[in-house]
Amino acid sequence: MEKKTWWVIVGGARRLGLALAKTLAENHKLVLTSSKFPEGKEELSKLSIHTDVRLLRWDANDPSLASRIMTDIQVLLGEGITISGAIIIAGTFPSAPLGSWNVEELQKTWQINLTFPLMAIQSLAPNLMEGSCIQIILDTCIHRPWLNRLPYSCAKSGLATLVSGLSQLLAPKIRVVGHAIGTVLPDDDSDPVFLQNQTLLKRLGTPEDLARAITYTADSPYLTGEILTLDGGRRWV
Repeated sequence: MEKKTWWVIVGGARRLGLALAKTLAENHKLVLTSSKFPEGKEELSKLSIHTDVRLLRWDANDPSLASRIMTDIQVLLGEGITISGAIIIAGTFPSAPLGSWNVEELQKTWQINLTFPLMAIQSLAPNLMEGSCIQIILDTCIHRPWLNRLPYSCAKSGLATLVSGLSQLLAPKIRVVGHAIGTVLPDDDSDPVFLQNQTLLKRLGTPEDLARAITYTADSPYLTGEILTLDGGRRWV
């Protein structure tokens, strides 16, 4: 059976993940995971124009998540699919000002932004081909925390420690790189002009900006253990 080389995008079927997938689909075969797909079905179908696309339902709140991930990976490998890279982009961006915190909401925030990525990476890493790169999408808040989203900022900062730690644990077979991104796809209720003015470059990022950074990282075999910041200079304003 002819082997195919694929990238897995964890969280690749919604918002930024979907936009990134559409950009990368011209040159890569993709496995996209999401907790649900309904809104993206039509958009996802367009990706097949450029490449093969597989969809997997990985729900951070699924109590059998670990076994589900392992089963899905073994099915892919059994079909002759070779996984040559993984992009971890899954997450939420909840507002949580000081005084509103409670155990239940904190657990929800950390479950999707920290626990779920850890579980996905732990399952994917042993099944990546030698020379692969795990790319973890972080947030520029690891440099300057979002004051109204401190639980989210804590989760992303915790995830950032994986970059250096995993790069050591998985070397030399697998490389690990992080991307601390600024605003790329703002929420509908956000003020884009205000957000632009919070950067040195006076513009928002685009999925294409992130795709270029991801492609550069994938094509840089001597790069590992680093966090690249792609925020238009927000942390200096």
